[in-house]
Amino acid sequence: MTNRLERLKVLSKERPEDAFTLFALAKEYERCGDWQESLSIYENLAEKMPSYVGTYYHLGQLAEQMEMEERALKAYETGILIAKQLGDQHAVAELSNAAQNLRLTM
Repeated sequence: MTNRLERLKVLSKERPEDAFTLFALAKEYERCGDWQESLSIYENLAEKMPSYVGTYYHLGQLAEQMEMEERALKAYETGILIAKQLGDQHAVAELSNAAQNLRLTM
């Protein structure tokens, strides 16, 4: 494990409600190749802090890498709905493009 991963694990225990820290932890697990742990953190983040809209794109991308296309599409579609509610047009466009590209390959 990297020092960075260890630091993020400590931070996530100190600040369990900090979406950015949890997101960074998921990205670090992903970078280290522990996709299952990363997926678990993304899913937990989406469930407990649904308005952290950046989660959905990365959750979908990881699910695609893991060949979980239906899970990826669900992440994108959920993210689109939440981004629309938040008025985040950039996220809507990004998630819509990802969902459309995935549908073309399914």
